[in-house]
Parts: sequence; C-alpha cells; structure tokens
Amino acid sequence: MKDIARDLGVSLMTVSKALRNHGDIGEETKRRVLKRARELNYRPNLIARSLVARRSYMIGLIIPDLMQPGFAEVAKGIVRIFNPLGYQIVISSSEQNPNTELREIEALLGRSVDGLIIAPAQVHAREELIKKLRDGQMPHVLIDRMPTGFEGHFVGVKYEEIGMMATEHLIEQGCHRVAHLRVPANSPGIGQLRGYRQALAKHGLDTRADYVVSGHHEDSVGYQGMRKLLQLTSRPDGVFCFNDPVGAGAIKAVLEAGLKVPEDIAVIGAGNVHYSDLLRVPLSTIDLSSSLIGVTAANLLSDCIESKNLISPRRILVTPRLIVRESSKRSAVVEST
Repeated sequence: MKDIARDLGVSLMTVSKALRNHGDIGEETKRRVLKRARELNYRPNLIARSLVARRSYMIGLIIPDLMQPGFAEVAKGIVRIFNPLGYQIVISSSEQNPNTELREIEALLGRSVDGLIIAPAQVHAREELIKKLRDGQMPHVLIDRMPTGFEGHFVGVKYEEIGMMATEHLIEQGCHRVAHLRVPANSPGIGQLRGYRQALAKHGLDTRADYVVSGHHEDSVGYQGMRKLLQLTSRPDGVFCFNDPVGAGAIKAVLEAGLKVPEDIAVIGAGNVHYSDLLRVPLSTIDLSSSLIGVTAANLLSDCIESKNLISPRRILVTPRLIVRESSKRSAVVEST
C-alpha cells in the first residue's frame, strides 16, 4: 500500500479507502489505485485488516427462503449501502426452520460478522434467539417479520394495510365474494389476514371460512388453493393472494378452468416482483418497497455498528402502494353488465 501511495503521489489513507471501495474517494483516483494494485498483483489481507481494525467488514443476512424474489430485492438494497463502505454480505437461508436459523446465526457469529440482518423464521421469539443477539450485544436488525416477545430494531411493512388495500381494491372493482390465499401463520400473513377481514367488515361483506385457504409451499399455494376455491358452489369473484408467486399460480388455475381474469375472477398479489407485469394476464399487486426495506435496514445497522452507545430499539414501517394491472380491472366489465 505504501508503494502504491508513493507511486501515485497520494496518501496511504487514500489508497486504503480506494481498495475498500469507500464512497468519499473520487472515481478517477480509485481507478488509478486499483490499476496500480493489479500491476503489483496486490490483494489486501482481509484477515490482517480485521485484526487491526477489530472488524471483519462482513454483514450476515439470514432470510427464510432464497427463492423468494422479494428477499433478492431486500439484499440489493443492503448491498447498495454496505458495498461503498467496504463490507461484504454473507447470505444464509433458514429454510423457514427456526432451528436452522439458530445454527446459521451461530455460524455467522463464529465468523465474527460486524452485524446481522435477519428475516426471522420464528413466530414467537425463542430464548436462544434473544440470548444470541441481545446478550452478545451483536448489532442486529430484524426485517419483514417481528416475532412476538422480541424487542429490537425492526424494518418492515404495514401488513394490515396490505390486506386492507388489496381487499378494498377488489371490492371497488365490483367483487362481492372475495377470497384470500395465504401461507402458514407468520407476522406478514397474520397482518394481511387481519386487514382482509377488516376490509370485508367495513363494506358489510361476510367473512367465510371456506374463502380463506392456507398452504405450506408458496409455489403451490396459488394454483392448488385456487383449484379448491373453484370447487365451491359459490365460487369467489375476487382473490387476494399473499404474494405475487401465489397470484401467478391462482391466475394459471383460473385460466385452466376455462374462466377469464378478471371478468370471472379478479386477482391481486403482493410484492410487485419484477415479472408480475409479464404474466399472461399482468398481475395487480401491492408494492412492498422491498429494496427500500433493505436500504433502511442497512442504514440502521450501520448506525448501530458505528455508535459507541446502544441505540434504543427503532421500529420503521414502510407504507405499501397499490399497483393496478389487468388482473383486477373489472370496473368496465361491471358497468357494462
């Protein structure tokens, strides 16, 4: 590093920041430093740097499912904040299993990560989780799901508002028999169900038990759940789905049955994943601002890492946004009939 600084006529600190991709170094200076480093075949010794700085410059991210597109957006937001600060993100999956989650936390703590961002698999905070995070004073932020009994930093969405917004949209489009396809009980699912029921009650519509269908695997919930709803004597004319993959499965089942979306059954999802507008019937959805959740959680965790004092728990909720596409546009159909 001293050789590079001398060769280029810059300070040792400038070289250090350029090699860590620090944000306050100009692009031209960074390019010159990296070019000279390549010429000298220089690579920073990250272990040595960690020992000197007493930091690993690694952040652990634990999510329930690597296949969920929403968490990919969250990860992008986290990377956007931490990469310029010289951090690497280590991603682990709990596979929706609380025991696996605890093992992954232990593994990341063993790697001496500087902080953790976790979308918990636990519905109720287990003592082991609280002990690993709070007693060890490990900077951490929970996202997406907040287990009951856990007090700490949290960044998520107003899930009841998602259920209310989606259900009310279907009602406004002329739907009177609105069903809900959901996944096993977790805080997002519970909140969405509560909002769904509140919207029905607000508009004087019945809450029917057979209109709420749960499933264990999100990829099949939409398709299999929708097929079950289609077998009812009084089938629904609108369906609010837990997320966009569930909504895509629901649309497939409706079309296979020879029915039309949205004329016969309107469908809305949640998440606004990148392919929702490319489906055979573009899917209406609730945008959860997943990337913003990642950015917000990363900024909060960065504050926790840099602060010399413990920061009082913060609870930050992002406001969802309705995105209307062809799968729920029934107004014209209803007016013509």
